[in-house]
Amino acid sequence: MRKILPVVSVSLFLLILLVFPLLVQGTSFSYLLRLCGIVGLYVILALGLNVTLGFVGLFDLGYMAFYAIGAYTAAILSVHGWNFWSSTFAAILVTTFFRVILGAPVLRLRGDYLAIVTLGFGEIVRLVLNNCDALTNGPKGLPRVGESIASVTFLRFEFTENIHFYYLILAGAVLAAVVSKRLENSRIGRAWTAVREDETAAELTGVPVTRVKMIAFATSALFAAIAGSLFAHWEKFVTPESFTFWESVLVVSMIVLGGIGSVWGVILGAILISGFPLFLQVVLGGNWISYRYLLFGLALTAVILFRPQGLLPSKRQAMELEVEETER
Repeated sequence: MRKILPVVSVSLFLLILLVFPLLVQGTSFSYLLRLCGIVGLYVILALGLNVTLGFVGLFDLGYMAFYAIGAYTAAILSVHGWNFWSSTFAAILVTTFFRVILGAPVLRLRGDYLAIVTLGFGEIVRLVLNNCDALTNGPKGLPRVGESIASVTFLRFEFTENIHFYYLILAGAVLAAVVSKRLENSRIGRAWTAVREDETAAELTGVPVTRVKMIAFATSALFAAIAGSLFAHWEKFVTPESFTFWESVLVVSMIVLGGIGSVWGVILGAILISGFPLFLQVVLGGNWISYRYLLFGLALTAVILFRPQGLLPSKRQAMELEVEETER
């Protein structure tokens, strides 16, 4: 019974997500489709960062840089005639390449040192996008006047409305969640956990620490590239201002709030932090958005004080915290 209940709950949740757009399309609540699409992109990003921050314990503050690389790669190739699927595949390759190039020298660092280096890389990417006019059109963004990002097509069906992209992003989010769960319970997932808990002990037991970290880095780049390509083709416009340091902080907050290392917790955190403020902005007006960082700070402080394992922690993480409390 305990094994069946989670399956039924997830199936019911997916059914609601599939039916929901059909109920609101064409009504005064159709704006919720775009809101849900934005939430879906953050879910993919949060699950990607959870691979490094949650599974391996690598404090990465420059994750949005790879989201930007994926989005710009897809946009540039799309402007030059590539379709969505080929430009997305190319975005994955380019983003993974840069992720590995960064990871090779910095993955020997730990804790705050790694955070500072990744933060610096994120700012470097943003400045390059802002100043490389020949390739990225600088702060004016892509596409240039007279250019356009190609539409998404699948079996001759063209994605033009928010409801179409809702389902496309939902498919990407579901795929990201399935891959994350499979990785969490796999052999490499157990190796990541060992590295997160005690890197020295893991190395002494035969875990190739550097290679395991590199796999996590490359895997997270896959999620970022897919989200970036979806964003570029949905918005049909990309600008460096969409990939700031605060966006990285936002994704980290989602993971901490939901539960570090917990797939379902990360999804919940992404929904709450990215969706709730947008919904209240529509209901209460634009002034509400000015207070969201204050609310994030209060929420994270409350979680750290009263529920440090997060709102929906993984069983493994909850057990580890219980052991630490017992030892104290």
